[in-house]
Amino acid sequence: MEPFRIAIAEEALADLRERLARTRWPADPAGLGWERGAPLEHVRALAERWRDGYDWRAWEARLNAWPQLLTQIDGTRVHAAHVRSPEDGALPLLISHGWPGSIAEFLQIVGPLTDPRAHGADAADAFHVVLPSLPGFAFSGPTPDTGWSPRRMAGAFATLMDRLGYERYGVQGGDWGSSISRWIGADHPERVAGVHLNMLSGALPRDADELRSDQERARWEQAAAFSREGSGYYALQSTRPQTLAYALTDSPVGQLAWIAEKYEAWTDTSPDPDWILTQASIPWFTGTAGSSAQIYFEHVRAGGRGRQIEVSVPVGLALFPKELSPPIRRYAEQALNIARWTEMPRGGHFAAMEEPALLVEDVRAFFRDLR
Repeated sequence: MEPFRIAIAEEALADLRERLARTRWPADPAGLGWERGAPLEHVRALAERWRDGYDWRAWEARLNAWPQLLTQIDGTRVHAAHVRSPEDGALPLLISHGWPGSIAEFLQIVGPLTDPRAHGADAADAFHVVLPSLPGFAFSGPTPDTGWSPRRMAGAFATLMDRLGYERYGVQGGDWGSSISRWIGADHPERVAGVHLNMLSGALPRDADELRSDQERARWEQAAAFSREGSGYYALQSTRPQTLAYALTDSPVGQLAWIAEKYEAWTDTSPDPDWILTQASIPWFTGTAGSSAQIYFEHVRAGGRGRQIEVSVPVGLALFPKELSPPIRRYAEQALNIARWTEMPRGGHFAAMEEPALLVEDVRAFFRDLR
């Protein structure tokens, strides 16, 4: 394993600004809003800030405050931040991100998790935190081969924890991190203290006639609306990710619009534009917009769509109300050993970014009796 620091060249920053200045903008008939995708006015404002107001170096410095490493696992490079707690009895915790995302999502939760005493909490709730970039994403990408399904990523992350010297640990994740975390729990139960999730898709009945309450019907309808109106990106990335890669790799505004829509649609409140620009900058500078989309193709090819991952170790779920496809507990319990189920008062898909305090407290509470 080698120490690593993020150091984007000045030439790359200048090239980005030049490309943004030469953007060829599409037409956008007035008054359409978000119904047909990201509106011109929204994307143009983000692009102008990216070119003239956004400070990548400040965000790079924030990320470099974490010790980071590179290692080779299963033929590919794996990047991770590894932040140890000052507390001797801290529990190791592997946190996996999803798409569109990176370890930058976790900037607000690592401090409270690793050093609770410094944040007014109990030192007994401390964690040593490991934040890998998914293979194909950011500084773990592009991968040199295909086949990087969530289960294969889970195996790589278990190897990473072994190399770091952690024999027993917890796992946490949302989006693809949810699948990866469940696969680690399923395939390595002897090593996993518990699995904490802030997303769980697919835990719904096949037939609406099985619904038993107004809450279940509301969740069914929320999932159906997302499938009907919000899943076009999934269809494309799970069937033709390479075709999409040319546009996203060549056009920074194409990359920006592709993910900015998700941050608007999947959050409970509109996020700070600089969070969006950071998440656009990382795949842009690393050339991983296309390779990060491949996880959808690999997931479907591996037979993962619609498949429930059975996990016997304790599972906790923090359910944020603006999640894409919220689960129904009695269906979640068919595959998972549910030990904690928290209905959050607010928040959406990017929990660590939107509601860091709520997520941190639920993670602490879930693992408190599993150490």
